[in-house]
Order: sequence, then structure tokens, then C-alpha cells
Amino acid sequence: MLVLSRKTGERIRIGDNVTVTIVRIGPNNVRLGIEAPRDLNIVREELCLHEPLVDEPRKTAEDPAVVHP
Repeated sequence: MLVLSRKTGERIRIGDNVTVTIVRIGPNNVRLGIEAPRDLNIVREELCLHEPLVDEPRKTAEDPAVVHP
């Protein structure tokens, strides 16, 4: 994970067509503005159903970490 420090009004570029602007920094939150093509889906993580990431191994019945009721 890349961690950056930014101040209000500063921007971060992601690739050629995505810009993230720090709009406001509050005591408990940060407000971001995102400029991206309309065909790029941008969703808050808590609104998504949990799906394993590409690098996250799937648990199987043989996996000792899987607990069956």
C-alpha cells in the first residue's frame, strides 16, 4: 500500500485519467473529490458485498481455517 500525506486542495493522480483531490480535512474524516471517466465504477467499500481480492486466497473445505457448524 502506498501512503501519502496531502493538504487540503492538493491532488493525487492515478494513471492518466483519475485525479483525487483533498477537499476537506476534519477531526474525524477526510472529504475527497474524485475526477474519473464515467465508465469507471467508484464505490465506497462498505457498500460492496465482500468478494475475495485477487491476492486473497479462497478458503476451501480442506483449509483448517474454515469452520463448519
